[in-house]
Amino acid sequence: MYASRTAPSIVEMRIVIATDAWTPQVNGVVTTLCETSEQLRREGHDVRMITPEGRRTVPMPTYPEIRLTVFEGGKIRRELDDYDPDCVHIATEGLVGLSVRAYCLRRNIPFTTAYHTQFPEYVRARFPIPISWTVRLLKWIHKPAVRTMVPTESMRQTLLERGFEDVVIWTRGVKTDVFTPDNPFAYDLPRPIWIYVGRVAVEKNIEAFLDLPLPGSKVIIGDGPDRERLAGHYEDCHFLGYRFGTELARCLAGSDVFVFPSKTDTFGIVMLEAMACGLPVAAYPVTGPVDVVNPGVTGCLDEDLALACSRALDLNRSDCRQYAESRGWRSSTRQFAANLAPRQLVAVEA
Repeated sequence: MYASRTAPSIVEMRIVIATDAWTPQVNGVVTTLCETSEQLRREGHDVRMITPEGRRTVPMPTYPEIRLTVFEGGKIRRELDDYDPDCVHIATEGLVGLSVRAYCLRRNIPFTTAYHTQFPEYVRARFPIPISWTVRLLKWIHKPAVRTMVPTESMRQTLLERGFEDVVIWTRGVKTDVFTPDNPFAYDLPRPIWIYVGRVAVEKNIEAFLDLPLPGSKVIIGDGPDRERLAGHYEDCHFLGYRFGTELARCLAGSDVFVFPSKTDTFGIVMLEAMACGLPVAAYPVTGPVDVVNPGVTGCLDEDLALACSRALDLNRSDCRQYAESRGWRSSTRQFAANLAPRQLVAVEA
């Protein structure tokens, strides 16, 4: 099995990152890839993003905000031939990722992959498809990779138990210069303020939060296919739509507890963003929160989400900020670079 290594900081590489998740989508995968590609360039690497941008796409069934790339395999092959990368990383298992995977296999080019999303659980939440079927498909996609990167140790163990091989850690970061406790938004709402940030979609388990009998006010930041339905049903909750950058940071800093009801995330960058704003987290004790939250210090985890919320309310906000300050994108990106499979190095190892 390959292990995560220390990145050779002086070696500049031509890196392809292929992803079906890209702007204008708003999610943790897009945030991770934007921050990582930007940091790689600062480190002196040349990065080419292969994304749906500028390509023929169709809306994803049941989730039209996500666009699926179609009939672009030939164009993608030509782009890769012209660029001649040192390293290829496939970030998602969609049509863009599969096109690049096929290209690498035909030309015997080593590549790495990432497992950003608990896709089997996402699919099961929307369609009556057994988790085992989707796991089998994902194992087939990732098996030829030199390494598959995951954000946490618990996710690594989950994939190993499911029969994946060569699974290594690539953790996540937070922009602590943007997400700060400074200049909090002054809500004109009853306290305490319980806030959720993320997609408003069934796989995020958001109704588990909305149904809680909590005092004060519930604020939901984000959008998605379920927003209209939920806003109509939970009229006492405040759906604010998307907020970004310093505006989002102010909303977080002005709240009292960040509630993370998802049971299907592999990490949850937004939890780090909340902590950077001095906000404790309440969540279930599942993959993602168990790896990000320091229980009793930066948040509370419990199968009783209401109990986790009430306990998180008493935590020290400065401890949350201090924890987030140790999780930067620079160290995350160097870990990513160390996990890549440069063509020349893999040829020598073989």
